[in-house]
Amino acid sequence: MATTKKTTSKPAAKKAAAPKKVAPKATETVAAPKVAKAEVVKEAKVVKAAAKLPARTGEFFYAAGNRKTSVARVRLYDKGTGTIEINGMKIEEYIGVPDKRDSIKAPLRITGHSKTFDITVKTSGGGKSGQADAIRHGIAKALLAFDPTLRITLKRAGFLTRDPRMKERKKYGLHRARRAPQWSKR
Repeated sequence: MATTKKTTSKPAAKKAAAPKKVAPKATETVAAPKVAKAEVVKEAKVVKAAAKLPARTGEFFYAAGNRKTSVARVRLYDKGTGTIEINGMKIEEYIGVPDKRDSIKAPLRITGHSKTFDITVKTSGGGKSGQADAIRHGIAKALLAFDPTLRITLKRAGFLTRDPRMKERKKYGLHRARRAPQWSKR
């Protein structure tokens, strides 16, 4: 005689409800996100570099210089000693290439104002070379704001002309601005 097993259907297990996210209360403290040691050290170096240089106050001559995608906001403080500060660092620390440092100082040298001004610069965009040219352009424009008679000297040297060469935008259907996909005959 064959025995048959009686099968019973078990009720479906209830799905566990996901815990609700609750915002911390005002009295609770939230742990600060962990920061990598390298980031902390990098921030400390920037703070130390900024602490070395004295804060500049008083009247200044302002101009903005451009080169490719770099922008430099330049301030010339009158009755200075000739120090140049870029993004909170001395020029030697920020721009390592001596030729670029000489390029930045060229408008001051040509006009005879090498030791007349203290200069602070905030620059962003592009690379170091583009930023150096933007700073030179900004210094030349700020010198022009200081003394309009310097225009002829700065214009002849080419320091007042903005270099407009930029990377051309990419077009659709191409790999780059003009680089087409490889053509195959068959």
